[in-house]
Amino acid sequence: MKDALNKRWQMLDRRIAGKSLPTGLDALWDMGIGYANRLVQTTPKFLKRAEEIVALENKYSRIAEAKLRAKADELHEKFLRNRDTPSDMNDAFALVCEVAARKIGERPFPVQVAGALALANGCIAEMATGEGKTLTATMAVTVAGWRGKGCHVITVNDYLAQRDAEWMGPIYRFCGLNVGYIEQGMDSSDRREAYDADITYCTNKEVTADFLRDRLIMGNLHGLGSVLLDKVVQGRGVLDRLVQRGLHFAMVDEADSILIDEAVTPLIISGDSLNAEQIDIFLQAAEIASVMCSGIHYTVDPRYREIELTTDGRDKLNELSKVMGGFWHAARRSEEVALQALTAKEFYVHNKHYVIDDGKVVIVDEFTGRLMPDRTWRDELHQAIEAKEKLHINPSKDTLARISFQRFFRMYKHLAGMTGTAKEASNEFWQIYHLPVVTIPTNKPCIRKIMPTEVLSTEAGKWEVILEAIRSINRTGRPVLIGTRSIKASEHLSQLLRSSNLEHKVLNALYHRQEAEIVAGAGQMGKITVATNMAGRGTDIKLGRGVAEMGGLHVLATELNESARIDRQLFGRGARQGDPGSAQAILSLEDEYVSRYARYAAGILRKRYDSLHPKIWTALACSLFNLAQLRAKRLAIGQRKSVLKTDHWLDEMLGFAGFE
Repeated sequence: MKDALNKRWQMLDRRIAGKSLPTGLDALWDMGIGYANRLVQTTPKFLKRAEEIVALENKYSRIAEAKLRAKADELHEKFLRNRDTPSDMNDAFALVCEVAARKIGERPFPVQVAGALALANGCIAEMATGEGKTLTATMAVTVAGWRGKGCHVITVNDYLAQRDAEWMGPIYRFCGLNVGYIEQGMDSSDRREAYDADITYCTNKEVTADFLRDRLIMGNLHGLGSVLLDKVVQGRGVLDRLVQRGLHFAMVDEADSILIDEAVTPLIISGDSLNAEQIDIFLQAAEIASVMCSGIHYTVDPRYREIELTTDGRDKLNELSKVMGGFWHAARRSEEVALQALTAKEFYVHNKHYVIDDGKVVIVDEFTGRLMPDRTWRDELHQAIEAKEKLHINPSKDTLARISFQRFFRMYKHLAGMTGTAKEASNEFWQIYHLPVVTIPTNKPCIRKIMPTEVLSTEAGKWEVILEAIRSINRTGRPVLIGTRSIKASEHLSQLLRSSNLEHKVLNALYHRQEAEIVAGAGQMGKITVATNMAGRGTDIKLGRGVAEMGGLHVLATELNESARIDRQLFGRGARQGDPGSAQAILSLEDEYVSRYARYAAGILRKRYDSLHPKIWTALACSLFNLAQLRAKRLAIGQRKSVLKTDHWLDEMLGFAGFE
């Protein structure tokens, strides 16, 4: 049964790499395989094997360093020749544990070994925030490096790529492996050297961009045979200009952020367009959008982020087009540009979706709160926002190559990942990537106290209650971390705190350069820290002296997110590694995501609860917030599957970015 399951799984894996999602009976069979696989890849199984590996550590702790290195070389040879056995895997993990203890002073706990086993078996390991995922990965990554085909460790930013490569480097080098990292701004020769290393730390953006650049260099050449033939004929050929050596094994940190939240984000290689006359058109479109009124000239669908012109709106556009002339005489194209300007006006908010830095529009990552200066919105949306803000408009770009992160990561022969929040997306991880989710328990019991959620009928009332809650906690001396969804909300709360003479720090995209300093002090006694989404920051908040005795860090959510996983990420910043801590959400019926996904139900509740009932928390209100998140989740899943279908269509029609 197990052999038949593995054969069918391998067959499905080949189809996953070959682009399309299964449909019909194949989809039902695939779902069944997924459930069966979860019965095979279980937490108790990995924990039991982890105990066996920990028992082997005594054997390695007593031998001299020279013999330990010799054993590493012996195992390296076995894995390189694919002559390893499950017993060799146990020995390899036990050896890496001992090397870690000697070289960086940290010995993995049994739960970390279990997490590494899950990674080595092609799973998503869900490990709570603060449980040491960076060290956990070294065991599986070392074994992957020993196989000689390269291992990419994917992180969320350049800082973590460099930090983790340097931090874990002594372990890998002792085991006979070399390690490199990729960061923005590297030239081709340095990138090629880093990818040639046994282990390469890089971000999802850099590794995908390098893949696309290599594709552009290859041109019409497809497959290893044609590339080698080109080298024989041309002498040097394209092979010497490529930086990557293939997509064999990838271990993805913050897997839910990269493989789920950012899955639909396309990575685009573009060049400047020569049509500079479009600049005047963007400015004119912004003027048109500024004089149009929502509800009169156009309707807004906040759930699907769509805008549709009304009859009055089309008449208004025709009236303005006659005055402007030229381009605006083309009715269909002029309506498209006007709708783009209205989209920029209604759905893209300054200090939420973007900031203005040095006279330029810089996108803010909605999941991490980080600036993304190397990214622009596509389909001329970026130029529409520049026109709206009356900034210098950069010419639109011509797309040279593009691929979604979702499509790219499905190309790896072996894929695994780890994150603090994965179980909510377990079905999608299997459907899209064929990755089962395994939940690894914490090393010490989690004693986080979740306080009852409070819901206010108005946003103004919510901020009053939040301010009082911060005052109350601050009087005890405990540190407080307040999570907001946008820069605008964090700045508003900061103003309220200043008015109350409460000293605090703000961590958002406007103050990203002080991030390390702010996070380092967030757990100290009496500290108040206001931060945008903390998911994926890869940083620890350590408690100051005496804080644990007071109850630890208190985490306060001022608004829920479309994904419950991001809410869990925020709450996971407190009560880590057995420390005490507490968390609470204080919400309002006017919060954006409720208004977007449950607008009518929220409106009914707001009418029912007037100023005489400032606080509400009924079963109906609870259902409202759950309904909003469920709708948001379904919409996001639909978008990701739609992008996957689009990628498949492009592969078939254009023959671009095909799997080989």
